[in-house]
Amino acid sequence: MNKLTTFPTESAAIVPAPASIAIVTDAWHPQTNGVVRTLSTTCEVLRGWGHRVTVISPEGHPSLPAPTYPEIRLALTAPGAVGRRLGRIAPDAVHIATEGPLGLAARAYCLRRKVPFTTAYHTQFPDYLARRTGLPAKVFWPYIRWFHRPAEAIMVATGTIRSCLREQGLTRLTHWSRGVDLACFSPHAPPPPEYAGLEGPILLYVGRIAVEKNIEAFLSCPYPGTKVVVGDGPARAALEARFPDALFLGKQTGAALAGCYAGADVFVFPSRTDTFGLVMIEALACGTPVAAFPVPGPLDILTDAVGAMSEDLTRAIDAARYCDRAACAAHGASFSWEAATRQFLAGLVRLEEDEASSLAAPPLF
Repeated sequence: MNKLTTFPTESAAIVPAPASIAIVTDAWHPQTNGVVRTLSTTCEVLRGWGHRVTVISPEGHPSLPAPTYPEIRLALTAPGAVGRRLGRIAPDAVHIATEGPLGLAARAYCLRRKVPFTTAYHTQFPDYLARRTGLPAKVFWPYIRWFHRPAEAIMVATGTIRSCLREQGLTRLTHWSRGVDLACFSPHAPPPPEYAGLEGPILLYVGRIAVEKNIEAFLSCPYPGTKVVVGDGPARAALEARFPDALFLGKQTGAALAGCYAGADVFVFPSRTDTFGLVMIEALACGTPVAAFPVPGPLDILTDAVGAMSEDLTRAIDAARYCDRAACAAHGASFSWEAATRQFLAGLVRLEEDEASSLAAPPLF
C-alpha cells in the first residue's frame, strides 16, 4: 500500500497517494444525465489531486440504441476487448459504474482473474424499467442482485437507497454522495430573459424529458403560475403538444442553467426513480426551495427548512413557497464535490501486487 499523502483540499483531508484508477461506464458524454455529470466531475477532481484516471466508455466503440431510449447508446465490444484495455492500463483500482454491456464485460474479466472491483448503484433500475416496460419492478431485481453481489463494495448516494439494497441482500455498501459547483450555482445568477413577464409563481423542472422522470405529474398539477421545463429527451415533443401553456427552454448549462434555478420560485422534482437527484441540490444552492414526492432522493436531501414533500404535489409546491431562500442556499452549499470524491476514494479497493499482475496477464481468449 502506498504511503498516504495529504492533498490541499478545503478540509485538508487525507486521501491515498496518487494512484491509477480505471472507471468502466456505459454512461458517458455526449449523454446528459446525473450519472455522466457525477462521473465526469469526480474524474476532474481526482485528476486535480494527481490521480491517473482512465475512463472506459462507449467512446470509440460501435453501438446500438438502447431499447425504448435511443439517446443512450449501448457499446458493442469484441470478446475480451475491455479486459485487454484493463490489462494495458494496469490500474491500482477498478470501479464499474454501470450495469450495461461495458460494465458486464469488466465484471466478467475481473471475476475470471479474481481481481476485486467496486460498483455503484446510480439509478433505481427496477423502477425505471418498470415504467418503460409495464412489467413489475420485482422482475428486474434478480439481475441487479446478480450484477452487484460480487463487488467488494457497492457505492450508494443515500441512506434510503442503502436500506433498499440491504433488503435485497446486498450488504457490502459504502457511502458516495454528490456535490455542487458553487462557482456556478448561486442565488446571484441572473434569471434568463424568457422569465420576464411570466405569470408567477415560476415553477421549474430541470432534467431529462423522459417517461421515467414523471414530468407529466408536474405539468398536470393544477397549481397556478407558469411551469418551466429545462432539458431535452424523447418525451419532449409529446409533452409540449399536451401542455402548450408550459414553457420549454431546452437544454441549458452553466450560468444559463444557474439563472433558470435562481429565478424560479419553486423547483419541482417529480421523479420517483432517482437515487439522489443532482438537480435538487443545484436548485437549493441557487436559493430555490424544492417540492417533491416523499421518495428516495428527496427523503435524504430535503428538510422542512428547504423544501416540502407530499403525495399531493400541489400541497408540496404550496408549502415549499414558504421556505427561506437563504436557508436553501446554505443547505445546497453544504454539498461539496471534494467531500464526495474523498468518499469515492475511500470506497475503492486497491489491488494487491498479485491481483494487479493477474489483471495485466495475457487475455484468456
